[in-house]
Amino acid sequence: MTFRIESASQLSAKVWDDYVAQHNMASAYHKKAWVQSVVSAYGHQDVSLVAMQGEQVVGLLPCIKLVRPLLGATFCSLPFCDLGAALADNEPIKQALVDELCARAKGQHFEHRETAHEVVAADADMLADQKVRMVMPLPATAEALFDGFKSKLRSQIRKAQKNGLTVSLGNSAQLIDAFYQIFAENMRKLGSPVHGKKWFLALSQYYAEHMTLAVVYSDDLPIGAGIVLRQGNNMVIPWASTLASHNRLAPNMLLYWSLLEHACVSGCQQFDFGRSTFGEGTFKFKQQWGAEPIALRWHTYNDVATAQAVTTNPGRLRHIVEQIWARLPLSVTVALGPKIRKYISL
Repeated sequence: MTFRIESASQLSAKVWDDYVAQHNMASAYHKKAWVQSVVSAYGHQDVSLVAMQGEQVVGLLPCIKLVRPLLGATFCSLPFCDLGAALADNEPIKQALVDELCARAKGQHFEHRETAHEVVAADADMLADQKVRMVMPLPATAEALFDGFKSKLRSQIRKAQKNGLTVSLGNSAQLIDAFYQIFAENMRKLGSPVHGKKWFLALSQYYAEHMTLAVVYSDDLPIGAGIVLRQGNNMVIPWASTLASHNRLAPNMLLYWSLLEHACVSGCQQFDFGRSTFGEGTFKFKQQWGAEPIALRWHTYNDVATAQAVTTNPGRLRHIVEQIWARLPLSVTVALGPKIRKYISL
């Protein structure tokens, strides 16, 4: 049976998410809520495509068009996250979706992000300096998960609890405020433009019960926070931050344990710790929980002329900019950061 490809922008959230829910390569980022949040918070254009056989969805390619000042447009599936590549019933439909978007994006960049199907061997020679997702299977209960940790990891979690730290979970504006206070400070220290609070409020609105925040408190002071998004039996953590001034209390250990416990109690079977560079510090932190790497595959399709026009060596300049940014007042980075961050696709 033949299929047709058309715009998915008018596809209802229910029809969109029903297709995502039944696809074994779908992530929480594939839900329509991500596209809706990008459009709502940053005003970018939804250029997603859907493949139809009659009235039945047989493929979906969520995609956003970012129009960058001076640099032109980038089509991205999907911005601000690790995944978002085309989902389809078979490879020919998937390729047709990619080909169609390449045609529509002709003369401009098209970034397409996908993941390998299987966990790959932790081979340092094969994966050195490569970007990977860190994913772990979850047992049926949180008790079984905790008991399966090494004694050192269990003691670090207990240390945070003995230090009097507490955790609040939910999806409220109050928790978003607490999260953002920590997140914005960390992004400034990293020299990186921060997302606006409007972005996280949009995610909260569109993901609703499929988004959970965890905030770690020392007395009444928020010192650690993270966000998880759920799709089916899978949960992913896109952002987590702690205040370095309180790291001696081990808030990061309690933060991750609380979210892993929440995932187990919620019936999830897999927890995605997100992107890391193989062998680096965040990779090792996630590995200690039991996560294993899955290779990320990011493809950029563009015309030669466009590629030549934007190819530079940003290393030294980027380092200088990061150093300057880290010295700016927090209020300045919070005001300016979202104006820049909206154009950074990853």
